[in-house]
Amino acid sequence: MTSTSALLERLRLPVVAAPMFLVSGPDLVAAACEAGVVGSFPTPNCRTTAQLDEWMGTIRDRVDAGAASAPWAVNLVTHSTNTRLAEDLRIIEAHRPDIVITALGSPKPVMEVVKGYGGTVVADVVNLKLAYKAVEAGVDGLACICTGAGGHTGYLSPFAFISAVRQFFDGIVTVGGAISDGASIAGAVAAGADLVYMGTRFLASQESMAQPEYKQMVVDYGIDDVVVSDGITGTNASWLRPSLVDNGYDPDNMAFTGSRQYDAAGDGPSRWKDVWAAGQGLQTIGAVSSVAEIVDELAGEYAVAVDRLTTRRERAQDSA
Repeated sequence: MTSTSALLERLRLPVVAAPMFLVSGPDLVAAACEAGVVGSFPTPNCRTTAQLDEWMGTIRDRVDAGAASAPWAVNLVTHSTNTRLAEDLRIIEAHRPDIVITALGSPKPVMEVVKGYGGTVVADVVNLKLAYKAVEAGVDGLACICTGAGGHTGYLSPFAFISAVRQFFDGIVTVGGAISDGASIAGAVAAGADLVYMGTRFLASQESMAQPEYKQMVVDYGIDDVVVSDGITGTNASWLRPSLVDNGYDPDNMAFTGSRQYDAAGDGPSRWKDVWAAGQGLQTIGAVSSVAEIVDELAGEYAVAVDRLTTRRERAQDSA
């Protein structure tokens, strides 16, 4: 098992560029690692196992070529409906990403393979019930998805979620949901997290695979333009209001009538591909920038926030 300290020592900032469906690709992952944060992508972004093998090889080559590259991760759906699970896992074993993030199912199917090559297993969870199950399965870390997250979102406060998880788990805790600046990173770490998920902040990067219009919508709109609804997939997700309108949906009246869908399949506007998601953190995004520029900005904000906390601690000690 890779220890928390060993992972963090390879990072410039305690940040994961979160795996985003149809958005995260090799360029975004490699650029994130080169900038000093964890880069990641979901395996369903590759439509074939051959493409997955190619992507992972490209990422591995770029990460290996970087003298100070951060860890990289893949997000793997472990639900029984993933017919590609065994083959994807074989490719993961061949390329050995530092971290495997499991989603929509038990992490048990990946444990032997990933731990066998010395990797770290992190389970994506949205509540304590799933967190307990993941810890019982032996995961090294939890990715706690909270309210305000983009895409399929959580409902718990990040502060409450971190505090509750820390009552029974001392492994790696990653928290996600509306975190988009350096001050929020510092706040999450102060609350007990080791890492933070940042998706929307990197969605508008030059290296992401999102359409230019999608990136610009993230820049142009703010927190009041995010609609949380189960009307598209049957599970609550955070959608951009203008995107819903553009695709013929009424954002204020979105009853779910179809079957649950987690990919871009289906008639009419394609979920995720044409109807665009974003988290509540988009308010702070003012331009489409490179990943390196984003991380530089976050690092400056983080340093200011840490200094603020240090100053307040020193004042409290002086007055004690």
